[in-house]
Amino acid sequence: MSRLSGIRDRYLRDDVSIRLGGLAANLARIESFSNDPKHDEVVLGLVRESQLFIEWTATDLQGEQLLELAGLQRQLFSWHRDWDAIWADSARRGAVAEKAAGWSRRVLAFSGLCA
Repeated sequence: MSRLSGIRDRYLRDDVSIRLGGLAANLARIESFSNDPKHDEVVLGLVRESQLFIEWTATDLQGEQLLELAGLQRQLFSWHRDWDAIWADSARRGAVAEKAAGWSRRVLAFSGLCA
């Protein structure tokens, strides 16, 4: 079993709300780590992992949740595609941090994990 398939299998054992909570936590980590330019690889890894979390969860969602995650997936793809330019510019890194924080709150809200 590859490392990635092991991660996928473990991730899919949780119910959807827990998976969405994990995605929200990743997005909060992106916000936090984006403040330090030395965390380039850590943040990029979180972006990639978040893309996978969405891919693995999307089949279990419908309606508004699915539309929200599709928008987030587009945002993550854009960050991933432009990563070197984003990371080289402190203002763009700050914008990533701000957007990641907003996405984290949105995903957590529709996960059902917060009251």
